[in-house]
Amino acid sequence: QVQLEESGGGLVQAGGSLRLSCAASGSIHSFNAMGWYRQAPGKERELVGGVTGGGYINLADSVKGRFTISRDNNKNTLYLQMNSLKPEDTAVYYCKADVPWGLGQMEFWGKGTLVTVSS
Repeated sequence: QVQLEESGGGLVQAGGSLRLSCAASGSIHSFNAMGWYRQAPGKERELVGGVTGGGYINLADSVKGRFTISRDNNKNTLYLQMNSLKPEDTAVYYCKADVPWGLGQMEFWGKGTLVTVSS
């Protein structure tokens, strides 16, 4: 089992910044990938961005140029730096890890952290 705990959410004005953290119970350098997802009220969960085990980072077009993803293997933590926040970024943000499991892999999710951007 891998446990993921997000933190860093809160209320921020449009144009502001927040940094989300996702602390993992396992060694993230061994994970196949980690990612950030978000779910706004009444909408489906969507990918914000992620990083593969090899360090390749991808970001959704809606957040490119504003959000960055990084990880600290020593702290087993994934980060999402969010700048120039917009009201449409308001959502619950979730961390996901794809972990090698037997002959395949297993997904683990955190419980989420709420980000509210006021206009």
